[in-house]
Amino acid sequence: MWSVLLEYILLCVGSLLIAVSFNMFFYPNQLASGGVTGLSIIVDRLFGIAPYFTQWGLNVPLFLAGLVLLGRQFGVKTAIGSVLLPLLVFLTQDVPRLSSNILLASIYGGIMLGIGIGLVYRGRGSTGGFSVAAQILHKYTGLSFGLSVALLDGLVIVAAGYFISLENAMYALIGLFVTSKTINIVQIGLSYSKVAFIISPAEEELREAILFELDRGLTRLQATGGYTGEERNVLMVVVGQTEVNKLKTIVRSVDPGAFVILSDTNEVLGEGFSMGGPV
Repeated sequence: MWSVLLEYILLCVGSLLIAVSFNMFFYPNQLASGGVTGLSIIVDRLFGIAPYFTQWGLNVPLFLAGLVLLGRQFGVKTAIGSVLLPLLVFLTQDVPRLSSNILLASIYGGIMLGIGIGLVYRGRGSTGGFSVAAQILHKYTGLSFGLSVALLDGLVIVAAGYFISLENAMYALIGLFVTSKTINIVQIGLSYSKVAFIISPAEEELREAILFELDRGLTRLQATGGYTGEERNVLMVVVGQTEVNKLKTIVRSVDPGAFVILSDTNEVLGEGFSMGGPV
């Protein structure tokens, strides 16, 4: 019960942040950075229709279309988000404009918007809009969901460049980029772990050093040499950023000629690791 309640709280708080960022940064600076909210800015510019009316006018039909075309997979939270976000945009329309500098507005608005969307996603919710349209496009055209979202957002930004100004459209792209990066941070955190793949004839010595000196578990993967055709083992170990140098030192001391591949991994779950990085 508490986890479900927390998800609804995240949906509400995230929607509030999205609405405040819209009224504080994007709308007063005419930054249409994609989505139904961006489209509502263009409609307001052309016809003088308040953004929340356009958002309601698009979110609700899109949600109903999703129910008909995709089935009942959206759930209650998407329905709530589709109605709640325009309502919060209406209720927060009098918040003061924080910056008239369009670059600062695109950056700080993108950060606040990304936090809001990230919280909604953490609550396994949705504010409807173009996310529903993208799912419909994905199902009936075969395009990936990510590409569908990018195409819809891109069309809004192109329209903003035509009906508002090319300069505003370029700043809107900056806001969209900042938003996407902020969503990733909210979703997976700032901690990045490293996964190392080690190939060495001194496999047993390396295994003991990693287990007892580095105090990290590891996994043996069976592999075959592409040139020699020989069977060999690959040691896979996941470490935190602060442990990378120690791992390199251990490998050099045991086998200076070992072949090592290090790459980033954004999220590691399990014993010894928290939600998004090492303990």
